[in-house]
Amino acid sequence: MTTVLLMMHLLLALALVGVVLIQRSEGGGLGIGGGMGGLMSGRGTADFLTRTTAILAACFMASSMLLAYVSTRDEAPVSVLEELEKPADDEDFTDLQTELPSAAPEIEFEEAPSVPVDQ
Repeated sequence: MTTVLLMMHLLLALALVGVVLIQRSEGGGLGIGGGMGGLMSGRGTADFLTRTTAILAACFMASSMLLAYVSTRDEAPVSVLEELEKPADDEDFTDLQTELPSAAPEIEFEEAPSVPVDQ
């Protein structure tokens, strides 16, 4: 479900960027030409793009909030301080060596045979 919501969110973001770039700014920008031979008049195009931008922005915000809700619903937040205060379980440790030897064992070295230097 999260993947589907994330893909819809991405498509909404791309559509919103596209619609905003198409709109005519005060300086002209990337706006659509408002010639008389066009399908819609300049005023009708501006109203249509403004409404489309508002609808896409509202859908984008709703999908953002829905994604935030879905992502936090699965896991409960855990504080670092709560983790420190929690007693350690016996299963967390392996019982490799329970007691340390009291003294190091005596190691006896054998005398190495001497090798004459002139060989």
